[in-house]
Amino acid sequence: MRIRVLSAASIAILAAACLSLLISDPLAAATAARKPADKSEISAQSKEPAQSKEAAKDAQRRRAPFTAAEQNAAAIAGIPDARFWADSEQDFVRALPSHAGPWLVLSGGGADGAFGAGLLNGWSQSGQRPEFAVVTGVSTGGMLATLAFLGSSTDGKLREQFTNVSAADVFEVGGTGESLFDTWPLKKLIAKEVTPELLAGVAAEYKRGRRLFVMTTSLDAERPMVWNMGAIAAKGGEAALELFRNILLASASLPGLFPPVVIESESGGKTLQELHAEGGLGGPFFVAPPALLSRAKSALLPITELYIVVNSKLAPDFFMTERNTATVLARSISAALKSVMRAEVDRIYAVAKREGIGFNLAYVEDSFAKQASGPFDTKYMQALFERALERGRDGTAFRKEPPES
Repeated sequence: MRIRVLSAASIAILAAACLSLLISDPLAAATAARKPADKSEISAQSKEPAQSKEAAKDAQRRRAPFTAAEQNAAAIAGIPDARFWADSEQDFVRALPSHAGPWLVLSGGGADGAFGAGLLNGWSQSGQRPEFAVVTGVSTGGMLATLAFLGSSTDGKLREQFTNVSAADVFEVGGTGESLFDTWPLKKLIAKEVTPELLAGVAAEYKRGRRLFVMTTSLDAERPMVWNMGAIAAKGGEAALELFRNILLASASLPGLFPPVVIESESGGKTLQELHAEGGLGGPFFVAPPALLSRAKSALLPITELYIVVNSKLAPDFFMTERNTATVLARSISAALKSVMRAEVDRIYAVAKREGIGFNLAYVEDSFAKQASGPFDTKYMQALFERALERGRDGTAFRKEPPES
């Protein structure tokens, strides 16, 4: 995807992708539901009547109004360099490391993040995995990027996260008033993985000059935002830890399906409650602002080698489409998303070629034929992980140019 925000139609099909999968396998969706007692760590049960509880939720969702000017001037309290708009060339350049080096760019892809996790594990085993000057991630790529940023020592966590996590670890069936499903399980999972120790590790690498960027989308501004996760980690403390977790949750929150995440900022002494959601609405991966990419400015892109990991297939995948709503919708979505992803890959390839930057692209190959039986099917994820592990280990994962068709 481009770094510009998607059209309304593209947003709709992106959001519908997960929904269509659930519709096609209602049994898998049903097994994702948890008993209310399991939710106790996120919110206490209430004995109030349902109508009273709904009224309380509506009141809780209300936000104090703010203007576009206030949003544009807003910053995270105590962390002025915590973020920048993905289309802001000046702020992007200011956030970059002072030295050139290899960059790792990770796309979204949901359960297909198992591909990136396996590739990174195999790459470590090959002994050829570099230390990246910059790592960027979108959606499921946000967690991938965080662990990849810390190096091969987190390979075990990557394996666990992307082979054993089920639908029940990600969402609960049941509306929240602003989404069809509740992501309290994912919030709990992120809190378990993003510990004070992990935050300290990211902070240490940031102070060494490396950068970790994760993208979300501001629903209020309709603009993608890039978060400087190292600067947040370097701040330290409970507030920074909560913000770090919330960004990862927001980046993977498909609006309409999953609830948006409230992130507080300050503008002129006023507290703003911003709504942030799926980073993939602004692009399947992030390299740089579009204005910078459109001009020959290699000095502003300190990249020696660019490694892009696409957690999906790029080529059309033949399948006799069944004549029912779920299958037709799913096939239409697949075609549209592949088209958008491929267009952005081609665009970045052209930039890299023009600027003399080494280009390396990995994606799920056409020959991988296993089909998922539902959302976050662990058998499917394990198979994809193992295939990517093999390719990362034997050095065949990356191509020097996009596929021809």
